[in-house]
Amino acid sequence: MDSLTQIVLGAACGEAVLGKKIGNKALLFGAIGGTIPDLDVFIGSWLYNNEIQAMAFHRGFMHSILFSIFGAFVFGWLFFKLYDKGKRFGSTKIKDWQILFFWSLFTHIILDSFTPYGTQLFCPFLDYRVAFNNISVVDPLYTVPFLICLIVLMFFKRQKKQRLFWLKLGLGISSFYMVLTFMNKFRINSIFKESLQTQNIAFNRFRAQPTIFNNLLWYGVAETDTAFYLGFYSVFDEIKEINDWQIIEKEPSVLDMSGQDLATLVWFSDGYYKIRMSDVEGEYLYSDLRYALLNPEDAKSSLFKFRIFKKEGRWDMKSSGPDFDKNATTESIFGPMIKRLKGN
Repeated sequence: MDSLTQIVLGAACGEAVLGKKIGNKALLFGAIGGTIPDLDVFIGSWLYNNEIQAMAFHRGFMHSILFSIFGAFVFGWLFFKLYDKGKRFGSTKIKDWQILFFWSLFTHIILDSFTPYGTQLFCPFLDYRVAFNNISVVDPLYTVPFLICLIVLMFFKRQKKQRLFWLKLGLGISSFYMVLTFMNKFRINSIFKESLQTQNIAFNRFRAQPTIFNNLLWYGVAETDTAFYLGFYSVFDEIKEINDWQIIEKEPSVLDMSGQDLATLVWFSDGYYKIRMSDVEGEYLYSDLRYALLNPEDAKSSLFKFRIFKKEGRWDMKSSGPDFDKNATTESIFGPMIKRLKGN
């Protein structure tokens, strides 16, 4: 999920493990632990001069169970050595720090696995990405109440019982909301599946996930032998059926996708992708169809889109969002999505 959410969850882990011993500093160290896995964004850019491979590195090894275990020992030892000095000498044990970093690292990757992006929990042994698709990468209803509880907690001394109360309340509210998103996920999945079957759309597979910032408007994509069917469903829809599909026909690929870098893009999108010619010679538009359209009525308004091109004999990419009109306004850009959220 987003960085703020991971900081909040990591801080909660810090409080749970070392809050009684070192007070608010435990929140800080837990927040640091909760941030570490996402440093793979910067490390990937440093390791690779190819943006496709750098993108694939994100949520890879540094988001694995193995890294959580390994990192717990390394970071736990390091921060214990930095902290256990002077007046603080002997106030904590190395085991405390290793437990703190294990939970802050491990909860980070587990939380990420609930989002549509996917997390390679079993890397380097498997490149399978776990993605339960039940919550958006950014969801204020999960994060804000949790954050408020931790802020309140900070005003109590470390031995006060109120700290434990507010910690449990924050964890309880966020966990309860997560359960609700799973319940919503099961309901939406059934609606998508029944809609496809009722309309005799012979799909091979489909996936549904919430759109950004909410758990009310859902987006789904189904694959048939000849096309991709893209649809939206809002919890405010009066009819429990999707009948306004955007259809993207499958066509012979304009590129050979078997090479190392393009094969990585196919793996990254789990096969839900479309490549089109661009308006620039030598460049192609790659759209990851797993992610929602910005305009539910425009099949070409994919939000997760890149321009791919040859660089020094290899395929590389650069960001390319939806094509906006030069006179576009905030309302014209986000209006269609907000309108669809309100229901049909």
